[in-house]
Amino acid sequence: MKRFLAFVRKEFYHILRDHRTLLILVGMPVVQILLFGYAITNEISNAPIAILDHSNDEITALIKKKILTSDYFVLSSNLSAENEIEDIFKDGITKMAVVFEPNFSETLEKTNNAQIQFIADASDPNTANTLVNYAQAIVADFMSRRVNGGMPYMIEIRSRMVYNPELKGVYYFVPGTIVILLMLVSAMMTSISIAREKEIGTMEVLLASPMNPSGIILAKVIPYLLLSFVVSGIILTLGKFVFGVPIIGSLPLLLGVTILFIILALTLGILISTVVDTQQAALLISLMGLMLPTILLSGFIFPVENMPRILQVLANLVPARWFIIVLKAIMLKGASIGIIWKEIVILCLFIMVFTGASIKKFKVRLE
Repeated sequence: MKRFLAFVRKEFYHILRDHRTLLILVGMPVVQILLFGYAITNEISNAPIAILDHSNDEITALIKKKILTSDYFVLSSNLSAENEIEDIFKDGITKMAVVFEPNFSETLEKTNNAQIQFIADASDPNTANTLVNYAQAIVADFMSRRVNGGMPYMIEIRSRMVYNPELKGVYYFVPGTIVILLMLVSAMMTSISIAREKEIGTMEVLLASPMNPSGIILAKVIPYLLLSFVVSGIILTLGKFVFGVPIIGSLPLLLGVTILFIILALTLGILISTVVDTQQAALLISLMGLMLPTILLSGFIFPVENMPRILQVLANLVPARWFIIVLKAIMLKGASIGIIWKEIVILCLFIMVFTGASIKKFKVRLE
């Protein structure tokens, strides 16, 4: 029994001295429970909305105050004309517009009936539907309180979903699927491929060849670049012709940004391969450092705006978040490069950072 306990104690010592194993055993569950606990939520708060008030009277002021003093909405802009609504949706920030008809109070007094329209950005159908339901409940509560106060009237609520009027979930998941698969093919497979060369000892042979290191790395990643581009083309084709997902914007712009993201993912895969020596380590870092944040923090499944502030900051460091914004803007909203140039610049900055870090970490001689 003493011998057995000695072996158990020895194993504990090994685990405590191996910081990588300890990180996996303790760190991974902590990170996962925090991410899943805070990121996975259907609750929406502080959603940016725009207001177009054609009336600007006492009743509309009370309704606007009730909407904006709730925890669900914050004012992003006051509009002066209906043609501004499409422009504010294309920036991807404003989620809903509230439109009051002209002479709202006067119509209400004369006919006991007036109209409010909620126009939601349905490129994210779940969020759009939830926001409209929240707003309808707030207005219904306002009406019930006014009725109890002795003013029986009816406010007619009309809702309209733009970019995805049928609230099809596939409009939402096709861009996210492209991002996930490109990360899988480009970043993960590239990191594993280069790490495999190190693990089996063939990297020494490659480095001893007449080709310089940059040429070797380029030769390794070109097949994954082409494969990733083909995969994205297949998804776009299936999405359009099988599921009816529109591509309203410029197809060359969409393909160009897709190639840009593929290059970003490849540089990220190369960076991972420079800091690991085994396929297992490359796989672990890719899964924990790439796939999990891409799924949870990119806005693919859970809106970033609903997360705590610290996770929103971390989400800004996830390249997939900016690519999903660009994909939705081009495919569903017909956005031009003048609208998405900020996101494109951010993707280019990521490429520069990852490339610079890879060059710094790359070792011409194996240890």
